[in-house]
Amino acid sequence: MKRLLLAATLSLLSLPTFAAGPARDRLDAFAKGLHSITGRFSQTLSNANGDAGKTSTGTLALQAPRQFRWETTAPYKQTIVADGSRVWLYDPDLEQVTVRRQSSEEAQSPLTVLTDLSQLDKGFKVTEQGERDGLQWLRLTSTSKDPQFDHADLGFDAGGLARMEFKDQLGNTTRIQFAGWQKNAAVPADTFNFVPPQGADVIGDAPVIQTQPIH
Repeated sequence: MKRLLLAATLSLLSLPTFAAGPARDRLDAFAKGLHSITGRFSQTLSNANGDAGKTSTGTLALQAPRQFRWETTAPYKQTIVADGSRVWLYDPDLEQVTVRRQSSEEAQSPLTVLTDLSQLDKGFKVTEQGERDGLQWLRLTSTSKDPQFDHADLGFDAGGLARMEFKDQLGNTTRIQFAGWQKNAAVPADTFNFVPPQGADVIGDAPVIQTQPIH
């Protein structure tokens, strides 16, 4: 279940051009002038039978143009950092770091476009879904021959992006709720830097770097 949640997170971390409508209007208002944002999330994955796993919680930070940090703090710890060049996935339980070129991840990054609306023109069909649970919803359906998910729904309240829900090709549904958005607040520079802990197994396309001791 933890691995499925991690894959789901990456699928969420480019949006398309939207037709005009209430949800698009709220997205535009939320993202206007935005260059950095921080917040909290709770995330739950349900399988194709509707059985829900444990809810994970944590924090996230985004900064224009291509940096983000997604940190799960409970019930387990996991960190995803995009530094503008690479995406780092750290699993403390496995003592493993996986590294990928960021360009390979960004095609599946709905969150990062909040700070860069120029990324909206991507290969999705987008439709207004009307109101549900007090939110205005957009549905994203990929036009790719090999889509990462069946569809994704984004829910907006008067304050901006409140929820995301999406279904993958296996029928699993991920639901993410956001809270505590802080727009254009100062973000510490080291938020988007990642140095693998000493002793961690590093897999993938990592640059030659120094490791940091485990505290």
